[in-house]
Amino acid sequence: MQNLLNDLKELLTADERLVVDGKLMKNKIIELGLALDKGLLTLLLKNPTIKKHFFEDVSGTLVFDKIKFMRFVSNKEFLPDSYTSFKNKIGLTVDDEFISEGKEIILAFPYKDCVLEGGQTTEESKRLEIFWNQILAPDDIDRILSPKAISSFKKYTSDGNEEIKEFSPKDNLIIKGNNLLALHTIRKRYSSKVKLIYIDPPYNTGNDGFKYNDSFNHSTWLTFMKNRLEVARELLTSDGSIWINIDDNEVHYLKVLCDEIFGRENFLINFIWQKKYSPSNDAKWFSDNHDHILVFAKNKELFKPNLLARTEEMNKRYSNPDNDPRGDWKPGGYSVKTYSKEYDYPIETPSGKIVYPPKGSCWQTSETNFKKMLAEKRIWFGAKGDAKPQIKQFLSEVQQGTVTKSIWLYDEVGHNQISRAEIIKLFGEHAFATPKPEKLIKRIIDLSTKEDDIVLDFFLGSGTTTAVAHKMKRRYVGIDQMDYIETVAVNRMKKVIEGEDGGVSKEVFWEGGGSFIFCELAKQNQKFTDRILNEKSKDKIIEVVEEMAKSFSISYRYDKLYTDFKNIKLSELKLEDLRKLAMNIIEYNQLYVNYSEIEDNDYGYEKKLIELNNKFQNSKL
Repeated sequence: MQNLLNDLKELLTADERLVVDGKLMKNKIIELGLALDKGLLTLLLKNPTIKKHFFEDVSGTLVFDKIKFMRFVSNKEFLPDSYTSFKNKIGLTVDDEFISEGKEIILAFPYKDCVLEGGQTTEESKRLEIFWNQILAPDDIDRILSPKAISSFKKYTSDGNEEIKEFSPKDNLIIKGNNLLALHTIRKRYSSKVKLIYIDPPYNTGNDGFKYNDSFNHSTWLTFMKNRLEVARELLTSDGSIWINIDDNEVHYLKVLCDEIFGRENFLINFIWQKKYSPSNDAKWFSDNHDHILVFAKNKELFKPNLLARTEEMNKRYSNPDNDPRGDWKPGGYSVKTYSKEYDYPIETPSGKIVYPPKGSCWQTSETNFKKMLAEKRIWFGAKGDAKPQIKQFLSEVQQGTVTKSIWLYDEVGHNQISRAEIIKLFGEHAFATPKPEKLIKRIIDLSTKEDDIVLDFFLGSGTTTAVAHKMKRRYVGIDQMDYIETVAVNRMKKVIEGEDGGVSKEVFWEGGGSFIFCELAKQNQKFTDRILNEKSKDKIIEVVEEMAKSFSISYRYDKLYTDFKNIKLSELKLEDLRKLAMNIIEYNQLYVNYSEIEDNDYGYEKKLIELNNKFQNSKL
């Protein structure tokens, strides 16, 4: 950060227009930046570091990010004593305009402009999180979000494991690692390629594993979601959509956050899913029996939902009592309440009876059209030929699908007990606490994709999304960082390709086949966090910390804390307290190895693995 500040000051001083009495003029710098002044841009391009931070390569053309530049220069850390003609104002802003001067409703919360460092993985490692400000710490954020190296690739097929030599656009992918970093790792490969994103993130209820810092838990959760949703949007196709499963606790804040990220104009619907089939009689206030599924399109004008297949119950309403060669049909009304004198005429039934429309109504079309429909045998007068006319609506002519309703009942898409039974059948009683039913995911995939489209779930959990996507012949990417991704999700996918017959298998005629690749982000400091969380003795944790110190894996922010750690009396600390102290001093900015550094000899990666990483990052879908 300091290098960038110094480089920019030195560079700008060379432009006489920006200097008065030996001091840089902040307002003039901003004015020329916003005006895309040619001289200023030429100056900025001379320094590689400055060029990297304020210019973006878009299809071979460098584009100047004037807003980022303006914010950086406006920051008091840059020119605290600079001349400026700007009025000092305090208030919430969006797109650099004060909310009081705009018309939008904005969700404001602490750390909104930050990237959550994200060292938290489990409740045991609970700690005060680090937030990196996007303006003040661009170098740190660049390093955090830089694509990561992948330490291993394994391809599973119905015939067993298969060696990977090349990557195909048809490859399915499951990634183990921090999901924010994994999203940025696949960003280039999957940009604008994903048709559907379905996620079931932590609900932030206090009981769901989201155990981030106590003081700003709510805003931490919003920052956590914002970081991930911003990059997720880039991965969607222009006609793609994102579906987010959430409960009442955060749904309304999440809706406003998504309005900002995806555009309020791209909001599609809030589905209500009945997740429980019976009331919770032990509820303190009310029984919570539903979840929300927020749906946003990347571009609402391009998103076209599919129709749901007609059910057997719908088709049973059709029959063929008169053996009409056009097939099954059902009778529909011939009268309407919007009166027109022209459509009010007598009709003679086959039995000779004269009938009229109901009082205050008329027939729905003219007498001329009626006679034409009668000649085509599209009018039904009942089995005895003496009833008022009805139109024969043929099954072959009706829309071969239905528009979905906004409320999904459990008998349509399943409930929590069904999903629990599905996972227990696969793995036993203690496999996974909160899976989603396969029928629910099938409904979402049915509505938003077709065969061969790409589905992404970066809170993979038990692997329901990838399991259903595989059975429905969709391509997919699943991401999770917990160890159970191997014991649950990966093993579940092995069973799927072997022909597992649970869930929606029979409904979609699944018999097995296909393949998927399992890979893991290359750990750097993450290997230390894993060991600290798993070690069972204080002495072993101390050993890990000493290794961290030798490999420069302790954050510079915690030098004093590390000194305290070395001088601490172990006998006075409980094991878990020592564990938390050790977790707090790790440099979380280097949890994984950056892809750009994969050839560094210190990591010792084999040539074959380096080549696979290069192919993965550079092969096109």
